[in-house]
Amino acid sequence: MADIDPVLDVRDLTKYFGGLRAVESVSLEIMPGEIVALIGPNGAGKTTLFNCITGLYMLTAGEVALTARGQRKRLNGLKPNQVTELGMARTFQNIRLFPNMTVLENVMIGRHCRTRSSVFGAIFRPPATRREEQEVVDLSYGLLQEVGLAGLVDETANNLPYGAQRRLEIARAMATDPVLLLLDEPAAGMNPAETSELQALIRRLREKHGLSILLIEHDMKLVMSLSDRVCVMEHGSRIALGTPEEVSQDPRVIKAYLGEEADA
Repeated sequence: MADIDPVLDVRDLTKYFGGLRAVESVSLEIMPGEIVALIGPNGAGKTTLFNCITGLYMLTAGEVALTARGQRKRLNGLKPNQVTELGMARTFQNIRLFPNMTVLENVMIGRHCRTRSSVFGAIFRPPATRREEQEVVDLSYGLLQEVGLAGLVDETANNLPYGAQRRLEIARAMATDPVLLLLDEPAAGMNPAETSELQALIRRLREKHGLSILLIEHDMKLVMSLSDRVCVMEHGSRIALGTPEEVSQDPRVIKAYLGEEADA
């Protein structure tokens, strides 16, 4: 069987802010269709790693590469919009919707990186432009059906309940047609019923779209039931990587979460 390239290949990623070490020589591969959770105590460097992978932060050292649609691309030095165009999408710990736009408009904006219309097209609206606009509407509505928000297309985003806003942000990320979806604490602030719905949604998206998914999450029940593998960080370094079962029994992980008394 031929070797399969990882969708995401992070090698010795290091990020310093001045003299402060935020991430130190972290390596991680995510394979096609794999769900990987990134966990660790607060301040472990998880979101900094996300921001380096997605182009929000420049790396101090190391390499990030994405393999999408048969091509491997080095992401170092690329801007977030360029990373998105290559096939990576993300959500944020703090929801970043356009609050005064409708649910449908929020998803349509996510599709912008895949449209071809020029300024000429926007002004004169020839048939090709009108067809593309309709395609964007149809695709956006389909994604809203997938996340359970099709009945709220005309609702203003800031009027949605919290859990629905989270799902809308995922739909907007999906509108960019990603091969890799990064979710930053998607279950934060959700009640158990909403978390269960989120877990089912992530599984459906993976299956239907062939997605690979990397998520930061503090809900350990969600992490252990959803992930194929778990990467554990502490003080900016990777201290464990393996299946949920392997990681949950790792002495270094137990110590990182429970403190020195775990040695007793």
